[in-house]
Order: sequence, then C-alpha cells, then structure tokens
Amino acid sequence: MDRLLVTGGLGFIGSNFIRFVLEKRNFAAVVNVDSISYGAVRQNLSDLAHLEGYHFVKGDIADKRLVAKFMQTADVVINFAAETHVDRSISNPGSFLGSNVHGTFTLLETARRSNITKFIHISTDEVYGSASSNSTFKETDRLQTSSPYSASKAAADMFVESYHKTYGLPTVTLRCTNNFGPRQFPEKFIPKAIISALLRRKIPLYGDGMQVRDWVYVLDFCRAIELAIQKGETGTVYNVSAGNELPNLEIARRVLKILRKPPDLIQFVEDRPGHDFRYSLDSTRIRDRLGWQPEHNFSEALEETVAWYVNHESWWKPLLSRKILSPTPWKEKW
Repeated sequence: MDRLLVTGGLGFIGSNFIRFVLEKRNFAAVVNVDSISYGAVRQNLSDLAHLEGYHFVKGDIADKRLVAKFMQTADVVINFAAETHVDRSISNPGSFLGSNVHGTFTLLETARRSNITKFIHISTDEVYGSASSNSTFKETDRLQTSSPYSASKAAADMFVESYHKTYGLPTVTLRCTNNFGPRQFPEKFIPKAIISALLRRKIPLYGDGMQVRDWVYVLDFCRAIELAIQKGETGTVYNVSAGNELPNLEIARRVLKILRKPPDLIQFVEDRPGHDFRYSLDSTRIRDRLGWQPEHNFSEALEETVAWYVNHESWWKPLLSRKILSPTPWKEKW
C-alpha cells in the first residue's frame, strides 16, 4: 500500500481527506506537514494524534530540508497547502505568491529528485475565471484569472504541468468547484452564513448576491482525490463538479430556513473588486475515465453541515475575529 505525504492537512479539505483515508485504511501511512497558518486548525485532527499510521509534522513546504526528509519515505504527495481566501489575497497578495507559488515550486523540485509515484496537486475552478451564463469550462480551456488568489493558483498549476513535461514528474491536477462540509474555516461563505445566523448577525452578500457557484460536498471531493491516486493518468488535469449551481443569495436563504431564522438577516454590501459572476466546470473527463460521481445530495449535505456547526460551537467560536465577520473583509488589513 502507498505511503502518503499530505501538505496542508490541518485545513478544511486536507483534514477531511486524511480522515477519509484513515477510516478506509487503504494506505500504509499518512504524514501530514502543515505550518499551522490561519486556515489550519489543530483540533481538526487532534483525536488522531496517537493513531498508528498517522504522523503530524509542523513545518513549511518552502523548507527544502524538511520536505526532502519526509518525501524520501513517501510514494504519493498530495498538495493541499495554500492560502485560499480571495478577500485576503486582495488586501495582502504577497503572501499568496509565497505560499501558493514558491511553496508548490519547492515541493516539485524535491519531488523530481525523489522516487514518488504520483504528485497530486489540488487546484481550483477559479483559475478559469468567470463563465458566461451558457458556458462551462473544460480542462483544455484558457486560464483567465481575476484575483491574486486565482493568479497564484494558476501559476502553481503551470509549474506542475511544466514539471511533468520537462522532468517527467508523475503529476495529476484536480480543479474542483466550491467545497463545503464540516471543519471549514469560518471566513468561507457557507460557515460564515451559518455562524452569522446563529449569532443573529447579518449575513453579508456582495452586490446583489446573484453570483453563481457550484457546490460539492467535501467527502465527494475526497473520493475524487482517492481515484486520482489510484487511477489518475499522469500529466492530466481533472475538473471536479457536482452540478449544484446556485446563487449565493439562494444559499443564504436555505441556511436561514434550516436554522429557522428570519430572512431579514441577509444584508447586501459593496461588491469586491474583480468578483467573478459564475463558476462552472465540465467534469466529464473524471466521470468517464475514473468513474467518479458525487454521492451526496446537496440539500441533505447542507442540512448535515448546518447541524455540525450548531453542535460544534466549541470548534468555531475560538476562531472568530472582527475581520472574519466583517461585511467587507477584502478591505481589511490581515
């Protein structure tokens, strides 16, 4: 069985993926390297600390010696490590260049001198930019970024592709639509909406709230990553989407309905710069070639997600700050 080196495993998707694979026990070992920056939460995996086959290492993926030490004993690398919040990238773009581009570069440089069998790079639908109302992006479409965050991820994607073509590194890139589920950092839209409603604070919506996002439950994406490890063709990009395209306004209304809170908690605020109107991905390739498909119904998964935040106040309350709950966080200096 493969030994996994996971970077950024204390974050939302990374921690859910580590739980996913450890429960299935279909990998020999998991080493999790995380610098514990703002999006990482120790409690996400604290109950697994003494589990056989799991090892946590606090460290930065830009640390060449550290990365080399643990990559020597890994078969597969899964790179989740990244700064991901668009609003933060607008107010502080430099940190995104360092983490998302230089960090990925360091991993790639180390990996090409190692004996890994696969390098899984986790990207985003935002690298394609905004889709028109009647279009959906395929893996072969041009990257057209709108924010410093998406630009940094697109740059990382290009580095990954170049290392496959130049050095033969066995890379696979996954570009996924918006994930949601338990343990998502409170500044992200769905948890922010839930927490704001629970605290009877306004749920801020940019502009008219009609920006469209496609939502996939995090465990469905974890399954896509597992399939990419097992069967993904190296040098290939796979889009991952569930077909749950909904305006942000509709998401906020559904959250309020589940919590039985009044609709007047919704507040429309000044839109952020370069805000993409719609994201939409064609995931035919991963469905046809790897046999992936979403298994979770969106409405049911949203209810389960809301229930998790209701029942885990001790998890999210220490993470809150004025900036996170700000109606226009892109104006904040992080």
